[in-house]
Amino acid sequence: MSETQEPENGTTGGNGDNGGGNGSNVPAPRDQGPEVIGVRKGMFGARNGGDTSGYGGLVRTVAMPGATSRPYGSYFDEVADELEGALEEQDLLPENAIEKTVVDRGELTFHIAREHLVRVARTLRDDPALRFELCTGVSGVHFPEEKGRELHAVYHLRSLTHGRIVRLEVSVPDSDPHVPSLVAVYPTNDWHERETYDFFGLVFDGHPALTRIMMPDDWQGFPQRKDYPLGGIPIEYKGAQIPAPDQRRSYS
Repeated sequence: MSETQEPENGTTGGNGDNGGGNGSNVPAPRDQGPEVIGVRKGMFGARNGGDTSGYGGLVRTVAMPGATSRPYGSYFDEVADELEGALEEQDLLPENAIEKTVVDRGELTFHIAREHLVRVARTLRDDPALRFELCTGVSGVHFPEEKGRELHAVYHLRSLTHGRIVRLEVSVPDSDPHVPSLVAVYPTNDWHERETYDFFGLVFDGHPALTRIMMPDDWQGFPQRKDYPLGGIPIEYKGAQIPAPDQRRSYS
């Protein structure tokens, strides 16, 4: 999920159509407009001078794309139909597992309730009409302005059988950053979940060895969160310190 000023209302559903679907060139309509969750000013944490980036006067809205209504376009409708039908066959109401469906910038994203993530992922992998055999990893995203949903885990799934791509997204609060591990479904997620834990603090329950993979084991904090200080961190082995952005020399 990327940070934008204003997501466009309606995008074409994907750049390929291997499964038919309704109206591959029809823009996917929005049920609701973008949800503005905050406004950011400046860049790199500098607030009161000292910003040498040239972006000190930048003002940006932070907006999340709203739910999309059918037709989604491309193969997206067929994938959604097959997934919802497969969940119903397992006596799971699709609306309980899928919080919303978003088509944005040619990508199909299912926002999944975390308690149903493993079942949805296994269904996408195993159902013959879906066959998303490969998960290329999980990425963390931090939106401190989105209260109660500050941390996001984003998964990219690829069907080698059908030549399709979908995204899954799970949102959890900073106060309860737990997400079920998908290593049992997609073993390739092993190191990806460790990296996301290391940098964002998302805790993947059920992971076989959830330890830091990039930072030292005793490192405090999670460096990819947006509220993590940029600079001002002592470099112990060199005896040096990088000043924070608002403490650096300004050339303006």
